[in-house]
Amino acid sequence: MQIQEDNQPYDDINVTPMLDLAYVLLVIFIIMTTASVQGVKVNLPKTKIVNNLAKKQVKAITISQAGDMYLDTYPVNAEQLEQRLSELKRGNPAQSIVVKGDSHTQYLKVMQVLETLKRVDITEIGLATSRAQ
Repeated sequence: MQIQEDNQPYDDINVTPMLDLAYVLLVIFIIMTTASVQGVKVNLPKTKIVNNLAKKQVKAITISQAGDMYLDTYPVNAEQLEQRLSELKRGNPAQSIVVKGDSHTQYLKVMQVLETLKRVDITEIGLATSRAQ
Protein backbone atom coordinates (compact mmCIF):
# COMPACT_ATOMS: atom_id res chain seq x y z
CA MET A 1 0.00 0.00 0.00
CA GLN A 2 1.29 3.43 -0.93
CA ILE A 3 0.97 6.43 1.42
CA GLN A 4 0.46 9.96 0.09
CA GLU A 5 2.15 12.87 1.73
CA ASP A 6 -0.04 15.79 2.85
CA ASN A 7 2.57 18.41 2.07
CA GLN A 8 2.29 18.10 -1.70
CA PRO A 9 0.88 21.19 -3.46
CA TYR A 10 -2.40 20.82 -5.33
CA ASP A 11 -2.25 21.45 -9.05
CA ASP A 12 -6.02 21.87 -9.55
CA ILE A 13 -8.70 24.08 -8.00
CA ASN A 14 -12.02 22.74 -6.75
CA VAL A 15 -14.60 25.03 -8.41
CA THR A 16 -17.69 23.22 -7.09
CA PRO A 17 -18.30 25.64 -4.18
CA MET A 18 -17.89 28.60 -6.54
CA LEU A 19 -20.43 27.10 -8.97
CA ASP A 20 -22.86 26.46 -6.12
CA LEU A 21 -22.62 30.10 -5.13
CA ALA A 22 -23.11 31.23 -8.73
CA TYR A 23 -26.27 29.12 -9.09
CA VAL A 24 -27.70 30.44 -5.82
CA LEU A 25 -27.05 34.03 -6.90
CA LEU A 26 -28.67 33.33 -10.27
CA VAL A 27 -31.79 31.92 -8.62
CA ILE A 28 -32.00 34.90 -6.24
CA PHE A 29 -31.63 37.29 -9.17
CA ILE A 30 -34.42 35.57 -11.12
CA ILE A 31 -36.77 35.58 -8.13
CA MET A 32 -36.13 39.23 -7.30
CA THR A 33 -36.65 40.46 -10.86
CA THR A 34 -39.93 38.61 -11.30
CA ALA A 35 -41.18 39.56 -7.83
CA SER A 36 -41.12 43.26 -8.70
CA VAL A 37 -43.56 42.76 -11.57
CA GLN A 38 -47.15 43.34 -10.51
CA GLY A 39 -49.95 42.32 -12.78
CA VAL A 40 -50.13 41.49 -16.45
CA LYS A 41 -49.61 44.03 -19.23
CA VAL A 42 -52.92 45.19 -20.69
CA ASN A 43 -54.05 48.11 -22.81
CA LEU A 44 -55.57 50.43 -20.17
CA PRO A 45 -58.38 52.87 -20.97
CA LYS A 46 -57.34 56.52 -21.35
CA THR A 47 -58.46 59.31 -18.98
CA LYS A 48 -57.43 62.94 -18.54
CA ILE A 49 -56.81 62.61 -14.78
CA VAL A 50 -54.62 59.81 -13.49
CA ASN A 51 -54.21 59.27 -9.75
CA ASN A 52 -51.12 57.66 -8.32
CA LEU A 53 -52.33 54.49 -6.61
CA ALA A 54 -48.87 53.30 -5.60
CA LYS A 55 -49.05 51.99 -2.02
CA LYS A 56 -47.33 49.21 -0.21
CA GLN A 57 -48.98 45.80 -0.35
CA VAL A 58 -51.29 46.76 -3.21
CA LYS A 59 -52.49 43.74 -5.16
CA ALA A 60 -53.51 43.97 -8.80
CA ILE A 61 -56.41 42.18 -10.42
CA THR A 62 -55.90 42.24 -14.17
CA ILE A 63 -58.55 41.42 -16.75
CA SER A 64 -57.16 40.75 -20.23
CA GLN A 65 -58.89 41.51 -23.51
CA ALA A 66 -59.87 37.83 -23.76
CA GLY A 67 -61.51 38.01 -20.30
CA ASP A 68 -58.81 36.08 -18.43
CA MET A 69 -58.32 37.19 -14.82
CA TYR A 70 -55.01 37.43 -12.95
CA LEU A 71 -54.23 38.16 -9.32
CA ASP A 72 -50.88 39.91 -9.67
CA THR A 73 -49.36 37.62 -12.33
CA TYR A 74 -51.14 34.39 -11.41
CA PRO A 75 -54.12 33.30 -13.52
CA VAL A 76 -57.30 32.70 -11.49
CA ASN A 77 -60.94 31.94 -12.13
CA ALA A 78 -63.81 33.61 -10.24
CA GLU A 79 -63.88 31.07 -7.38
CA GLN A 80 -60.10 31.14 -6.88
CA LEU A 81 -60.14 34.93 -6.94
CA GLU A 82 -62.75 35.12 -4.19
CA GLN A 83 -60.88 32.58 -2.06
CA ARG A 84 -57.53 34.35 -2.40
CA LEU A 85 -59.08 37.76 -1.74
CA SER A 86 -60.69 36.37 1.43
CA GLU A 87 -57.27 35.14 2.57
CA LEU A 88 -55.72 38.54 1.81
CA LYS A 89 -58.50 40.31 3.73
CA ARG A 90 -57.96 38.07 6.78
CA GLY A 91 -54.23 38.77 6.67
CA ASN A 92 -54.59 42.52 6.14
CA PRO A 93 -58.01 44.14 6.86
CA ALA A 94 -56.91 47.31 5.03
CA GLN A 95 -55.87 45.46 1.86
CA SER A 96 -55.79 47.67 -1.24
CA ILE A 97 -56.67 46.35 -4.69
CA VAL A 98 -56.15 47.89 -8.11
CA VAL A 99 -58.36 46.62 -10.93
CA LYS A 100 -56.62 46.79 -14.30
CA GLY A 101 -59.07 46.01 -17.08
CA ASP A 102 -58.05 46.07 -20.72
CA SER A 103 -59.83 48.84 -22.61
CA HIS A 104 -61.40 46.25 -24.93
CA THR A 105 -62.52 43.77 -22.26
CA GLN A 106 -66.18 43.12 -21.58
CA TYR A 107 -67.64 45.40 -18.92
CA LEU A 108 -69.33 42.35 -17.39
CA LYS A 109 -65.95 40.91 -16.34
CA VAL A 110 -64.99 44.14 -14.55
CA MET A 111 -68.35 44.18 -12.76
CA GLN A 112 -67.92 40.54 -11.67
CA VAL A 113 -64.55 41.45 -10.11
CA LEU A 114 -66.07 44.48 -8.36
CA GLU A 115 -68.92 42.33 -7.01
CA THR A 116 -66.39 39.79 -5.73
CA LEU A 117 -64.49 42.59 -3.97
CA LYS A 118 -67.75 43.75 -2.37
CA ARG A 119 -68.60 40.22 -1.15
CA VAL A 120 -65.14 39.91 0.42
CA ASP A 121 -65.58 43.40 1.98
CA ILE A 122 -62.53 45.01 0.39
CA THR A 123 -63.20 48.74 0.14
CA GLU A 124 -59.77 50.09 -0.83
CA ILE A 125 -60.25 49.75 -4.60
CA GLY A 126 -58.67 51.64 -7.46
CA LEU A 127 -59.29 51.44 -11.20
CA ALA A 128 -56.11 51.70 -13.26
CA THR A 129 -56.08 53.93 -16.34
CA SER A 130 -53.43 55.58 -18.44
CA ARG A 131 -53.18 59.28 -19.25
CA ALA A 132 -54.87 60.48 -22.43
CA GLN A 133 -52.67 62.42 -24.85
